[in-house]
Amino acid sequence: MAERDGIYLETDRLVLRRFTPDDVDDLTALDADPEVMRYINGGRPTLREEIASSVLPRFLWYHDTSLAYGFWAVEERATGAFVGWFHLRPDPDGGRADEPELGYRLRRDVWGRGYATEGARALVARAFDELGARRVWAGTMAINTASRRVMEKAGLRFVRISYGEWPERIPGDEHGDVEYALTREEWLAGRG
Repeated sequence: MAERDGIYLETDRLVLRRFTPDDVDDLTALDADPEVMRYINGGRPTLREEIASSVLPRFLWYHDTSLAYGFWAVEERATGAFVGWFHLRPDPDGGRADEPELGYRLRRDVWGRGYATEGARALVARAFDELGARRVWAGTMAINTASRRVMEKAGLRFVRISYGEWPERIPGDEHGDVEYALTREEWLAGRG
């Protein structure tokens, strides 16, 4: 898979590119919005120091180890404005490399424009067309209906609900977490 000048993927309206150290402020602003962080940690902002010392280095580590999987900054093609990030990565808990997890986090002012669905569909297609994925999955809190809709629009189907113990409570976590997934066979059948 060729990566041109740090660009991983382009869609009609988005560019997914490699993160750089210069993205600290954009990531800090993204994670400072309590609504963006609502289903992540209850709405608490991520401190700039944590982004600079932990979050961004983890994103960059993926670029150093794999062109196929990782985290990418997302920009609007028309304006070049940072709108958030996507990831496609093997399960961080040691799952199969051919069953990557899809994830995304976008600025609130771009919600409702279809960017999450557009980027998710493109990454699902990349996973099956170029990366040899057997299955792509995503998860969120059961009450996060907007993210669930994105997963469904990207072609993923509801698999299960699970309940786990989290280090801190988030309002609505008593309803559990959902997993959505799409297999290669389902994806191919849907293209016909």
